[in-house]
Amino acid sequence: MLTFIGYPKCTTCQKARAWLDTHHIEYEMRDIKMERPTLDELTAWYRLSGQPLKKFFNTSGLLYKAMELKNKLPSMSEEEMLVLLSTDGMLVKRPLLVGKDRVLIGFKESQWSVLADNGEKS
Repeated sequence: MLTFIGYPKCTTCQKARAWLDTHHIEYEMRDIKMERPTLDELTAWYRLSGQPLKKFFNTSGLLYKAMELKNKLPSMSEEEMLVLLSTDGMLVKRPLLVGKDRVLIGFKESQWSVLADNGEKS
């Protein structure tokens, strides 16, 4: 079963959920603000994703901008960035789609199409 981690008011998350529903892909919904990802989860997802850690940051978010993270992230260690991400779900790029063998960050239909192609239906 896939876990969809998003924010209900986020329009990108709404589009992603609609895409999953249209393609009959089952998932569990998790509100990133109510149940923020833990340090252990973020560390595991980062390793599984194969993506740079910066991709996990919600760079268009108000909190990211208020904290001036664009200037601070380059000098932070991976551990410091992961700890920071675990402090507030609104810092995390959404949606996140987590499966046993993959993590998708953000919603790009071209990247998510592999789910429909592989019959990721549960």
